[in-house]
Amino acid sequence: MYRFLLSRQWVILTLVALLLIPVMIKLGFWQFHRHERRVAQNALIADNLKAKPVPVETLTSPGHTVPRGDYWRKVTATGTFDTAHEVVVRRRTNADENVGMLVLTPLVLKDGRAVLVNRGWVPAAPDQKAYPEVPPAPGGEVTIAGRLKADETTGASGIKDLRGLPDRQVMLINSAQQAELIGATVLGGYVEQTGPVTESPEQIPEPDHDSIGAHMAYAVQWWLFASGVPVGWVILVRRERRDQEAARSGAAQGPEAPEPATAAV
Repeated sequence: MYRFLLSRQWVILTLVALLLIPVMIKLGFWQFHRHERRVAQNALIADNLKAKPVPVETLTSPGHTVPRGDYWRKVTATGTFDTAHEVVVRRRTNADENVGMLVLTPLVLKDGRAVLVNRGWVPAAPDQKAYPEVPPAPGGEVTIAGRLKADETTGASGIKDLRGLPDRQVMLINSAQQAELIGATVLGGYVEQTGPVTESPEQIPEPDHDSIGAHMAYAVQWWLFASGVPVGWVILVRRERRDQEAARSGAAQGPEAPEPATAAV
């Protein structure tokens, strides 16, 4: 009755079904783990944004790699902006998804060390090789507030660190690179400035920590697909069996006998 399952067509179909089930289950868990990471990140952002601000030098030091647990920690820094070594970071978007540049200015602390400060976003110049119009940083000693971020790398950000860029333009915010360029001792990571509030440069908005995305819905969707594969296979098998039984039944009855010819009157 089910000998057709040994045919080449059905063997291939069955193997494909057996392969799809674990693949779909794995894809479901992949989305589920992404959901868990998103929830954990949202909790981390919310907790760090609620924490009391601390001096930046208590969380980082030269050559220090900012751990994930300190991302977005609220910090303060007091010093003098070194505008002579200010650079802009290419190909960055603002809250409205407009492409422009970030203004990166070293802040020299009282002990002579520096910390990189992302002062915010500005539109790019019409000529990409030209330096954009950047509002000057305040002079004299200032105290800024911000969020601590880790150094950017190509591996973590996916941004290629292009060479041969115009003067004072970079692709990544990286304390080691800037320390080499300016010849100073620079704290690891950088500060994303949040205060004093300025209209320009346009400061970076608070990271989203409310949305969890659709990863959980995608996980459930993949698992439903996985459960539907065996159901669909059974339906196809039963349909094939009915079709073959109907064909055998029709063959057993033989051709219908022709009706006798009517005699002409």
